Amino acid sequence: MAVSPEITATIPDVEPAPRRPAPRRSFGPLLLRLHFYAGILVAPFILVAAVTGLLFTTVPTLDRIVYADQLRVASPGGSVRPVAEQIAAARATHPDGDLVAVRVGEGDATTQVDFTSPSLSAESELVHTVYVDPYTAEVSGRLTTWWTATPLNTWLDTFHRDLHLGKTGELYSEFAASWLWILALGGVILWWRRQRGKRMLTPDLKAGKGVRRTRSWHAATGLWLALGLLILSATGLTWSGYAGANFGAALDSLDGNRPYVATALSSGGHHGSGTAAAPVDPAAADTVLAGAREAGIDGPVAITPPAGAGSAWTVTQTDTLWPVRLDSVAVDPTGTITDRVDFTDWPFLAKLTSWGVNAHMGLLFGLANQLILAALAIGLITVIVWGYRMWWQRRPTRADRRAVVGAAPARGAWQQLPTWGIVVGVPVVFGLAWALPLFGIPLAVFLVFDAVLGAVRRRKDPEIS
Repeated sequence: MAVSPEITATIPDVEPAPRRPAPRRSFGPLLLRLHFYAGILVAPFILVAAVTGLLFTTVPTLDRIVYADQLRVASPGGSVRPVAEQIAAARATHPDGDLVAVRVGEGDATTQVDFTSPSLSAESELVHTVYVDPYTAEVSGRLTTWWTATPLNTWLDTFHRDLHLGKTGELYSEFAASWLWILALGGVILWWRRQRGKRMLTPDLKAGKGVRRTRSWHAATGLWLALGLLILSATGLTWSGYAGANFGAALDSLDGNRPYVATALSSGGHHGSGTAAAPVDPAAADTVLAGAREAGIDGPVAITPPAGAGSAWTVTQTDTLWPVRLDSVAVDPTGTITDRVDFTDWPFLAKLTSWGVNAHMGLLFGLANQLILAALAIGLITVIVWGYRMWWQRRPTRADRRAVVGAAPARGAWQQLPTWGIVVGVPVVFGLAWALPLFGIPLAVFLVFDAVLGAVRRRKDPEIS
C-alpha cells in the first residue's frame, strides 16, 4: 500500500538518542579515595613517627653534650696505653660480670669496655660500659648501654620505635612504615595526573587562597620528599616485628645475610699453637689487636673475646661512615689470623641493608645524614598538617549543607578500574598484605567497614550508588 506524499510530509524526522560514552577506566578515582582515607586515618601515626624521629636526629649532638666526660678525652695526645692495661683499669671499677667487648679509643675518643652484670637481665641485651682514657688508662665514667648506645640514645630510640610501650607500641611504628610508602607514591601519582612536567616541582603560586593553594604546597613538597620517605619506609620495615621477620626470611632464602667470621679453633690449637684449650685471658688483647692491624684492619675497631675455650678472638672495624669499613678477622691468642670476612665479600643485599639501616639512623654520612633526616621529618610534619587543612577547607559551607570537614571522594572507584588492573592488582595486593601484615590487615578492615557503611546508606537511600 503506497503512502501519499502528503502523509509522508507530515511525519517528523526522529533522530536516534545519542549513546552515552562509556565511562573512562582509570586508577585515578581509587588512588584518590585510598589517599584520602589513608591520609585521614594513618597520618596521625606517621605524624608521631616523624616527631619522634626528628627528636632522634639530635642524638649525636646531645650525646656530645650530655656524655662529654665519658665519650671524649680532655687532652688527647701522647702514647696510647696497652689495651690490656685499659681493660684492667675498667675491671677494677667493675669486678663482677664477664668481659663482652672492647672498642679501642682513637683520637679524642675514649676506650669503651663492656661487661655483663648480674644486675642486668640477659634478655635486655644491656651491658655496663666503662670509659677509659686510652692515653692514661684512667676511668672517666660508667654507663648502662644497649648495643653501644648511651642511655639517652637508647631512650629516644625506644621512644621512636615503640613509645616505651613494648611489643604493643611497636605496632604503631610498623603500621606507619607500612603505609608511608603508599601515601608517598599515591600522592606523587595524583599530583602527576594533575600537574605534569616541570609544574610538579613547584606549588601553584597563582592559585587563590583556599584548597587549591594548600593542595599545591602539599603535593609539591611531598614530591620533593618522596624518595627520602620511600627509603625511610623501606629501612624502617627491615627491623619491624612482622614485616621485618618476613624480610629476614627472604634474606635467608636468598643468602643475603651478613657473613661472620668462623671463630672455632681445632682441638689441638689452630696452626699448632696449642692455645685453644687455654682460658680466656684479657691480657692477650694487645697481641690479638697487633695481629689484626698487621692484617690491614685499621681505623676504629671492636675486640670481642672468645666465647670460651676453643674459640678465637674477633676484631671488627666499626666505621659506619661512608665509605664504610666493616672488615672482620678471627685471631687466635698468638695473633694468627684464623678467618677473615671483608665488607667487599658481603652479599649485595647485606650491604644494602647495612647502608639503609645506617642511613635511617643518621650514621652513614655523619652530620649531613642527620640534617637530611631532620629536613625529611619537618617536611613530612608540614605535609600532614597541610593535608588536614585541605580536609577542613573542602567542607561545605552553604547553610543547607554545612559540615565540619570535607566529604570523601565518591564511592565505587574500584568499578572504574581497567580489567587488566583488577587481574594484576588483586594478586599484588594479596602479596603485599602477606609481606606487610600491618598494611594488609588494616586494609581488609577498612574494606569491610566501607562495604557495610555503603550497604547501610543504600538501604536508607536507594538512589545512592
